[in-house]
Amino acid sequence: MASKTNPFQFIQQVRAEVAKVVWPTRREVALTTVMVFVMATLTAVFFFFVDLLIRTGLQALLGMFG
Repeated sequence: MASKTNPFQFIQQVRAEVAKVVWPTRREVALTTVMVFVMATLTAVFFFFVDLLIRTGLQALLGMFG
């Protein structure tokens, strides 16, 4: 069983761990945000064309038998 630490020690440990974090720069955040939007747009366009291809194929196939 883990030993209990008092609240003061806990806060000291949390502050020590937060000090180890390497925070991204404003430029890195902006660049990754733009990349997420670009990749989301490319994915949406890709699936739009896949959906269009499948729909066109199914309409042609069903039109042959309808």
